[in-house]
Amino acid sequence: MKITNIELFKIPPRWLFLKMETDEGITGWGEPVIEGRVDTVRTAVEEFAGYLIGKDPARIEDHWQYMYRSGFYRGGPEVMSAIAGIDQALWDIKGKYFNAPIYDLLGGACRDKIRVYRWIGGDRPADVAGEARLAVEQGYSAIKMNATEEMHYIDSYTKIDAVCERVAAIREAVGKKLDIAVDFHGRVHKTMAKVLARELDQFRLMFIEEPVLPQNNEALREIARYTPVPIATGERMFSRWEFKNLLQEGYVDIIQPDLSHAGGITECKKIASMAEAYDVAVAPHCPLGPIALGACLALDSCTPNVFIQEQSLGIHYNKNADLMDYLKDRSIYKYKEGFIDLMAGPGLGINIDEDSVRKAAADCPTWKNPVWRNFDGTIAEW
Repeated sequence: MKITNIELFKIPPRWLFLKMETDEGITGWGEPVIEGRVDTVRTAVEEFAGYLIGKDPARIEDHWQYMYRSGFYRGGPEVMSAIAGIDQALWDIKGKYFNAPIYDLLGGACRDKIRVYRWIGGDRPADVAGEARLAVEQGYSAIKMNATEEMHYIDSYTKIDAVCERVAAIREAVGKKLDIAVDFHGRVHKTMAKVLARELDQFRLMFIEEPVLPQNNEALREIARYTPVPIATGERMFSRWEFKNLLQEGYVDIIQPDLSHAGGITECKKIASMAEAYDVAVAPHCPLGPIALGACLALDSCTPNVFIQEQSLGIHYNKNADLMDYLKDRSIYKYKEGFIDLMAGPGLGINIDEDSVRKAAADCPTWKNPVWRNFDGTIAEW
């Protein structure tokens, strides 16, 4: 079997789909994307395509090593995302070739179902209590919300109080029916992150996410002294070498590699195994599309230290398209009592509606993340 063609589709809301064809008629799909840098990732995929055309898609590890190691300069979000989407498509083809789910090729399932959580609120969180009630009605047992808006190095305690008031409103609305995760989104600098982490202790959160930017992971040592709440990070880390020091230092409880950013299924399986050796849980990052989620669920199914999965149904980023819109069978991502069943179909277990993809790609605007400024005009973290 040989790879004969690789085609890319930029589609709403902010996704890039990859279609890989073979001379045996088996097609694989991947989702290589860095949100806001779609065109850069597209170029990286196209550069790798010159190597891949004519190759045997079954040699996944060898292709991964070539893409990562053949350049003198390695890694980075755009290149690793390009590798990730290609890797997903290769695994999709291999699963279809053997008529087996990907997790069966990675050692087999180690669980019967996978817990998922729902996003509530938006970039500037306001009324989250109503959305929390809706999540309970929809059967979810866990939610995640953004903590705060832009925050300066040293900022007002009124912003800290506002976060606590929103979380308190959720607890008042639904009691302890929901586990709550609060995403700092790297918006909070170390000094204020210590204050916010301590003030949120009272709500017994499931975890706090990215309390500081990954470039400042050394600050997790200090933040951990201020809170017993599990600390999660890793969505902006792109290889096992980046996770190595984080795990060795021992101040993270949950890692969140993104299977469309961190080298795909091949690399994230290795990252998760490293984390298992350090007694650290995994909650893959996935505010993306149906192919990315399929890749995550393949990993989740055969990875014992995964405890919950992010998914993007109804997330505030999904303007003009949502998770199910490019699928032929929308019932496969059906959540029951906060869980999803293992994917039963071969490969990723999903069937892409190519007509819808092509139509959407014909006129797709380029998504860019907002640029925020602090009260004094300095650029803030978004």
